[in-house]
Amino acid sequence: MNDCCHFQDQGGIFIGDNVLIGHNTVLATIDHDLDPQSRQNHYAPIHIGNNVWIGASVVITKGVSIGENAVIAAGAVVTKDVPANTVVGGVPAKIIRQLPVLQMEVVSPQPEGRRLLY
Repeated sequence: MNDCCHFQDQGGIFIGDNVLIGHNTVLATIDHDLDPQSRQNHYAPIHIGNNVWIGASVVITKGVSIGENAVIAAGAVVTKDVPANTVVGGVPAKIIRQLPVLQMEVVSPQPEGRRLLY
């Protein structure tokens, strides 16, 4: 996590492993009604998967889930879920491209020396 990040976490923030968060990133789990007569708080969690790279000055709004290995371009405003293995950018953020899905060979103690591929 870099400098000057702001996490407004009343709705809950869940961050996976090996996540890179650029400076000035804002994670906001709250918003309000547009109607001034009923301007109440609405909360929803933000979920960030493993191996996500969030560029500088990104804003992620309430209720968003970011899939594993995703990349969020600098300055993006993320208002909808981001699929795994994608690059998104813009205001509002849109998919720019798919990332290749790499298979990692994981050796685990399995009977008869089997190997699992993830």
